[in-house]
Amino acid sequence: METGNRMSRRSRKDYLQSIYARYQRASRSEKQRILDEFCANCRYHRKHAIRLLNHALPTRPAKPRRRVRGQTYGAKTLSVLKAVWEAADYPWSVRLKALLPEWMPWIRRRFRLKAETERQLLSISARSIDYRLRGEKRRRRRRLYGCTKPGTLLKHHIPLKTDHWDVEEPGFTEIDLVSHSGNSAAGDFCYSLNLTDIQTGWTETQAVLGKGQEAVRAALETIRQALPFALRGIDSDNGSEFINDHLYRYCQAGAIQFTRGRPYKKDDNAHIEQKNWTHVRRLLGYLRYDTATAREAMNDLYRQELTRFKNLFLPSVKLASKQRVGSGLRRRYQAPQTPLQRLETWGKADPVQVAELRRQHQRLDPFELSATIEAKLKRIFALSREAPASARPTQGAEGALTQVAIPTPSFIRPAAGQQVDRKSSSRSRKNQKRSAVEMTRRGKRGKLKRQKRVSPSSLRAWKSGQEPSAGFPHSHSAGGYG
Repeated sequence: METGNRMSRRSRKDYLQSIYARYQRASRSEKQRILDEFCANCRYHRKHAIRLLNHALPTRPAKPRRRVRGQTYGAKTLSVLKAVWEAADYPWSVRLKALLPEWMPWIRRRFRLKAETERQLLSISARSIDYRLRGEKRRRRRRLYGCTKPGTLLKHHIPLKTDHWDVEEPGFTEIDLVSHSGNSAAGDFCYSLNLTDIQTGWTETQAVLGKGQEAVRAALETIRQALPFALRGIDSDNGSEFINDHLYRYCQAGAIQFTRGRPYKKDDNAHIEQKNWTHVRRLLGYLRYDTATAREAMNDLYRQELTRFKNLFLPSVKLASKQRVGSGLRRRYQAPQTPLQRLETWGKADPVQVAELRRQHQRLDPFELSATIEAKLKRIFALSREAPASARPTQGAEGALTQVAIPTPSFIRPAAGQQVDRKSSSRSRKNQKRSAVEMTRRGKRGKLKRQKRVSPSSLRAWKSGQEPSAGFPHSHSAGGYG
């Protein structure tokens, strides 16, 4: 006889425990009645029910007590770790662990470390760094786009390079231009010519106004003079700023190997595409810079603090080997090293240049370099035409440019309890509809999306402070460079 729905496993175990003692003490006729009820309620076969009631009750295994781990890294250690991570431009955990011993002399002086804090900083693993900094990493998201146009001149003279780099000496490089056009590619604007060495990872950058062929050639010559080794080869994309007679004859005269990647295959220039992000786009963002003043300010940053900070103090990783496992690849990397350390390991560099670079490394403070870079970035940001008008530099009494503090956005949410002029708000309702057009956003590959409008009701709610999460157009802020 079946009664109701089928009991759960937990309920059947509880029911067995409740009738077990009564079944053991019962007479033969009472056992038959208990057994009938047990089979009807739990839907057991009679033989199975007899076995359960005649054997000992199953004992529940004791739950293992969870061991409570103590706190390994103190608050002081984590605060210093976060400060070093920010000063080093947010490197990957493996690179951050590699630069901690390298930066330790300056960390001791700046934070006045105790012996225990220093021991924890030097012993923390890369996995623990990822775990401790996971919250901060979620807050930083970026996007990429470019405006390279293919060049057709002399393509048959410049060979394609489709194989992987396998060089053992510095001098073979990849080059590319990064545009600073903002939301419009019309007119002349600044570009950053980026060059990175395959063997050492040494990277140099030079800003140019427009991408004229002669300007790009002159910028490459400036970079060539700044390199601590001879320039032996360049590999570029198919843009007309590189595929031209000026650069071709320049490479022929200087015995420089000139190759190019396949059209629309960015993986052929993977090294420089990565440096375009870490050395240019991540710092200067996506604003428009189209004046000679902005170009000189960018070059002042590139030639001074940025090249020393990136090449002398920040370690990077290099791919050691690749192994195919099934349908995937297993990549193994070398230990992180700075470009200066790789240059010293090579052993054939000019000892005078290496000694001068080592003296600069010992004399400079990476924390001061990081603060100087941040200050110069704010001044460069103020030179953009897309920056707020009050944030741009003004002409001082003696003709010098003075930096104005970048203000908060002009729309300020009213404080709680503050009265809002509803009458004037209703009179300018049409104007509000026009001003509520959200700024153009870019999707994949920089394609423009349709403009999105914010309803007047949401706009009024945002102004009155009723809806903290009301969607309102966002713009570039003073603290976010891109």
